[in-house]
Amino acid sequence: MAEDELDRSLRPRRLDEFVGQRALREQLSVAIEACTARAEPLDTCSSPVRPGSRKTSLAQIVAAELEVPFVQTAGPALERKGDIAAFLTALEPRSVFFVDEIHRLARTLEETFYPAMEDLRLPITVGQGAGARVVTLDLPPFTLVGATTRTGLLDDPRCATASASRRGLEPYAVDELARIVRRSAQILGRRAG
Repeated sequence: MAEDELDRSLRPRRLDEFVGQRALREQLSVAIEACTARAEPLDTCSSPVRPGSRKTSLAQIVAAELEVPFVQTAGPALERKGDIAAFLTALEPRSVFFVDEIHRLARTLEETFYPAMEDLRLPITVGQGAGARVVTLDLPPFTLVGATTRTGLLDDPRCATASASRRGLEPYAVDELARIVRRSAQILGRRAG
């Protein structure tokens, strides 16, 4: 089994399989249930997390629970406004768009997300100088999930829109780590010692 395939097989797929983060899981469960009933996207989420705290898994679970597509990128991969436009205009309605290392976006690119999140519109300047014009692209409703390990680099507007805990994900307790090991061993057909 390839390493990527092995990694995917061990990831939890639903909130009830995700170990730890009880308060966050309960909050997400209520929000997901409400959004599913209304056929709407989840409010934008941004949460500071420690490296290795399974932020990608949690974002994938949100998409699975909402039964919508999951699209992933990283802040450093978004170098131009056109990069963001390419992702956002290709999203299917209600998709979860996960941006890892969102703190690494340039301020001008970060500001591109505000009208996209608030108005589902993306203004793009075409041309330069006196001949430049603004074209506004309509976007489908989507959920932006931003993850960062650098809380201090998040701007206030993005933090204010966050529906996830601003404290970030809690460290795992020993019993939670043991549950993760037992679950992984079971999936792999091994005995946990």
